Amino acid sequence: MTEGPTSARVDSWLWAVRVYKTRSAATTACRAGHVRVNGERAKAAQPVRIGDELRVRIAGFDRILVVRKLIVKRVGAALVAEAAEDRTPPPPPLTERAMVPIRDRGAGRPTKRERRDMEKLRGRSGP
Repeated sequence: MTEGPTSARVDSWLWAVRVYKTRSAATTACRAGHVRVNGERAKAAQPVRIGDELRVRIAGFDRILVVRKLIVKRVGAALVAEAAEDRTPPPPPLTERAMVPIRDRGAGRPTKRERRDMEKLRGRSGP
């Protein structure tokens, strides 16, 4: 009687459950320290097992996933729902998020007035 694998590479699993579009993107995220397995930083080749908790930092927010099934190939959305349990808390409402202006890339340093306005929006007082 053959059962499935007992572990899978963390980068391969994250790619298979569609957290990242490519496996190389998952590997890069592991190298950058954006992936944690059971609270510890994970290397790309680290094995994950059923029941492990993964914290993946994407776009400034953490996604919390629990491994329910080991898969190493991309599968349909219905099977992905069985393979991973998403325990990510809902994002805070827009009113609670800091409304920070976004400067265009290459716009240079902010002027004194722009810096003071940004500090005011963040709720900090200047020196």
